[in-house]
Amino acid sequence: MTEVHLRDALDTLKSTGVRITPQRHAILEFIIQSMSHPTADDIYKALESKFPSMSVATVYNNLRVFREAGLVNELTYGDSSSRFDFVTNDHYHMICDTCGKIVDFHYPGLDEVEHLASHLTGFDVSYHRMEIYGVCPTCKEHATKVQ
Repeated sequence: MTEVHLRDALDTLKSTGVRITPQRHAILEFIIQSMSHPTADDIYKALESKFPSMSVATVYNNLRVFREAGLVNELTYGDSSSRFDFVTNDHYHMICDTCGKIVDFHYPGLDEVEHLASHLTGFDVSYHRMEIYGVCPTCKEHATKVQ
């Protein structure tokens, strides 16, 4: 499935006139394969040995291109670094208060919230975003062992 996503994403970039450089290809592939919603620094650190001349600015610039092409979502949470999520479908996020881990989940019933909100307020809804916060199983287990 990842290969299909990568090929489709590369086609999307090409169709908008974006040149596919080796660094751009590698950054996109990393985001697609990553389930951790990486920061730009995470991506840079993962790829710096393969591309020693690549800078963090290169990563940020490519992430901006991907975001503008609709391939990634930038997830911002307060003062912490933005995280990037490859867009495959509408989904939501569980976020660990302790370690910051982000896990995707899908719940189609929330689409009804957009319709209701539009109906009640008269707004034309463009999108919605939902995060649920808690403690992940790993942190919960670690806290139990410490006590």
